[in-house]
Amino acid sequence: MNLRQFTKQDPDVNLTPLIDVVFLLLIFFMVSTTFTKEAEITVDLPEASAEPVEAKDAPIDLTIDMKGRFYINQQKVVNEQINTLKKAIQLASDGRKDAALVISADANTPFQAVVTAMDAAKQLGIVKLSLATKQPKE
Repeated sequence: MNLRQFTKQDPDVNLTPLIDVVFLLLIFFMVSTTFTKEAEITVDLPEASAEPVEAKDAPIDLTIDMKGRFYINQQKVVNEQINTLKKAIQLASDGRKDAALVISADANTPFQAVVTAMDAAKQLGIVKLSLATKQPKE
C-alpha cells in the first residue's frame, strides 16, 4: 500500500516566450508603419500666371489662414494685432533689415489681414516682400 501523499502542483506558465513574441510584433509594426507629417495650416493660395522666383536666403514665411490668423514659420502668433505681429517678425528675422518676407494668404482671407501684414513689414523696414500664389490649373 502506498501511503505517500500526493501534493498537487500549480501549473507553471513560462511567460518569457510570450514576451519575446510581443516585442517582435511591436518591432515589426514600428518598422513597417509609415509616419506622415500632416500640415497643421491649410491655405488655399490664390492663382497667378507669374513664374516662380528663387530666393537666395531662406525667407520668413508669414501664413494667413482664412480666418485672418497669422503664423510665422508655422508658429501661431498669439493675436492679430499689428504690434504682436511686428514683434514676431522681428524675432524671426533676428533683426536683419534685408530679410525677405513671403506672405502666403488664403484666397478667402480677409483683405484687412493682408494689409496688416504688409503694414507691419513696412514699419519694420522690410523691403523684400512677396505674395505666394499657385499656378492656375489648365
